[in-house]
Order: sequence, then C-alpha cells, then structure tokens
Amino acid sequence: MEEERLVTSTRDDTETDVENVLRPKSMEGYVGQDKVKDNLAVFIAAAKKRGEALDHVLLYGPAGLGKTTLAHIIAAELGTQIKITSGPAIERAGDLAAILTNLNENDVLFIDEIHRLNHNVEEILYPAMEDYTLDFIIGKGPSAKNVQLPLPKFTLVGATTRAGMLSSPLRDRFGVICRLETYSDKELAEIVRRSAEKLNAPIEESAAEEIAKRSRGTPRIANRLLRRVRDYAAVKNHEYIELSDAKASLKMLDIDELGLDAIDIKLLTAMAEKFGGNPVGLDTLAATINEDANTIEDVYEPYLLQLGFIARSPRGRVLLKKGYEHIGLKMPENLMDKFVIYGADNENE
Repeated sequence: MEEERLVTSTRDDTETDVENVLRPKSMEGYVGQDKVKDNLAVFIAAAKKRGEALDHVLLYGPAGLGKTTLAHIIAAELGTQIKITSGPAIERAGDLAAILTNLNENDVLFIDEIHRLNHNVEEILYPAMEDYTLDFIIGKGPSAKNVQLPLPKFTLVGATTRAGMLSSPLRDRFGVICRLETYSDKELAEIVRRSAEKLNAPIEESAAEEIAKRSRGTPRIANRLLRRVRDYAAVKNHEYIELSDAKASLKMLDIDELGLDAIDIKLLTAMAEKFGGNPVGLDTLAATINEDANTIEDVYEPYLLQLGFIARSPRGRVLLKKGYEHIGLKMPENLMDKFVIYGADNENE
C-alpha cells in the first residue's frame, strides 16, 4: 500500500515523521473504537469478496482521535493506494477534477476537514461519488455542452470534526458513517505503552497511566505528552520513564491532573473573575483571554463541557460549580439557581 500526499502539510516534518512511526498499521494494532473497527472490518471484507470498491466512508468526531490513522488502515486492509488532501487545500473545482482523474481502480481518496470544501468543489463530488463520473461543461452560451468523463471506482474517506456543517447532499452520499468517541484512560494507557515501545523508551505502568489520565481522552495528546516526558527522563539519565518523570515534566508543562493547561485555567478564571459568573459570549471570551474563538470552540470548550466545568446557555457560556471548584473559587450563591442550561447554543453572543 502506497501513500501519496497531494498537499503540503503545515505541520513540522519531524513531528509528522514521529506521528507516522507511532501510527498503527492494521485494525489489530489500532486501540479503541471497537464498534467502528468491527463494522469497518465487515464492510471491507464484503467489498473485497465482491471485488468492488468500498462504499464511501465518513469519519467524524473530535480532533486527535485517529481519523487519519483509520483512513490509512482502510487503504492497507483493501490493499490499495491512499491519496491525501484536505478541504481547504482544494480551492477550485479543477483542483479536485485533477485529483479524481489521477486515481486508480479501488484507490482511497482521503479528504481531511471535508466540511471546509467550498460549494463549487462539493458539487463536482456528487456525480463522482454516486456514478463515478466527472461532469463538466465545454464552451459557453448556446454552443455549451455537458461532457461526462468516467472515473475509476474509488473510495472517498472524509474526515471532519463538524459533521453538522456538511450539507445534506454530501452527507447522504456516504454509505458508511462512523462516529469516533473519546478514549478511556485504560485505552490511552495502552496506546502510551505501545508508543513508548516504538520510541525505544521503556516506561513504568504507573507513568503510562499518569500520562493517560492527563490526555483529555485523545491519543494525539497522549503521544505528544509521552514525547515530552521521554525528553525529561532522558535529560535526567533515567533508563526508563518513571512516575516521577511523568509528574515532574507535566507539571513543568502546566498540565494538571485532569489534563487542563494554562489556557483552560485562564479561560475558567476569566469567566469567574472578569464576568462574575454571568453568561459570556464566545467572541467576548476570546478577546478577553487573547485566544482565537474557533480554537476555544474546537479545542478547549469540548473537554470543559465534558467535565461539566462550563455549559452553554441562550445568553452565552456559563461557568458551573465544578469549574469554580477546580480553580479554587466558590460559586456565588446568587448564581446557583440562576441559569437554565441547555445542551447547545447557536449564538456566539
């Protein structure tokens, strides 16, 4: 199975190389997401038995849970090439047409951040996904004519952190839709142990568990923290990573026992002290702590919501009792029963 990257990654090459080393290459080596793996194994086996391309696959869920890794594994299990791009990188319909016409039979095309495809590009995908044809118009005015170019049968694997932003026509063309869930501490500890072995960095069980519980349920974060703990242990000339190494290095990085970092604490503190616990809009909160609003919404807020530290109300984000307690403050009594909290809020302010 070969991989062809169609766009240049913005990540540091060294970081990408390390991620590739740590990335599992098969379903058996992929920890967690058991239901998703079992379903995909059946669909892949059926497609191979029929000699057909696998139905198009949509993978969605929070960032860092292994969507890109699963795309690689799907291609490996099918025994085909994977070609990689992302929604923002495909600026024009012609860019996508060039990619599609260069695919081979049964290839896997992986589009990360597929929710960020522009409308014109997305419309090219509809006939490509459904009929394996590329529709385009030659000429202008009365002499214009529609031409259909056949495409090889391929599997589109789309990944997104925001499935709700996909248009219905695009979402409906995916035959397999999989939601990836956050990982348990036990699963993350297993990932840390396996990654440590690949990095030739022996690790104590207790140290792996300590890293796991501070990883916000996310394998990407667990592997990143492992690399920093490994650095600390190496500087201390330890033959293996000890629990004390994990605790000391994570404290140095301002990662607390729940995996919250300095930005999380800054956000919670601002909500408590600058706004007195009253609802605050996302844009206002972003300006207050000097952080991008999208970063707060995509990176920090989901975990804080999961912990029950904050909530969304019709008037904005609200700091809850657990959030006050975590930063060492007492929630004002007049706020205890003040807010009716809802699961979602479409307004930023």
